[in-house]
Amino acid sequence: MSNKTIRIMFVCHGNICRSPMAEFVMKKLVADAGKSEEFLIASSATSTEEIWNGVGSPIYPPARQELEMHGIPYQNRRAVQLRYDDYDKYDLFLCMDSANLRAATRILGGDRDGKVKKLLSYVGTDRDVSDPWYSDRFDVAYRDILDGCTALLEELTSA
Repeated sequence: MSNKTIRIMFVCHGNICRSPMAEFVMKKLVADAGKSEEFLIASSATSTEEIWNGVGSPIYPPARQELEMHGIPYQNRRAVQLRYDDYDKYDLFLCMDSANLRAATRILGGDRDGKVKKLLSYVGTDRDVSDPWYSDRFDVAYRDILDGCTALLEELTSA
């Protein structure tokens, strides 16, 4: 990989569970690999459901607890919505599921450069990251996210 910063945006529906979990899991993996300076990592939502009067909701408490159980540091953050102009600011948009992929592609005005993908495509599957909002299985979502982020980092740093 070249010396340029790799800019990654993780995307889910509300930006309070899966995408912030992925953001902080990836930041930890990158830090552990000694490559923090080479990456810019963020997350966003395809919806505005968790944003009221311009202020986003914080990370959902069970998602924070799952990160804490695995020793993943996180910062307090608020949900933000993916924006059309993000397309030129990031190298990859990694969506948690098929609905996020469709919504992100619509918000971004298409995907002319092939930057919008599902996270689990990096582990060779078209499967969605488990949605803990409905299942309450934050452990399963965490495992999916860790697998996807691990494979992503391996691919990005082995080139």
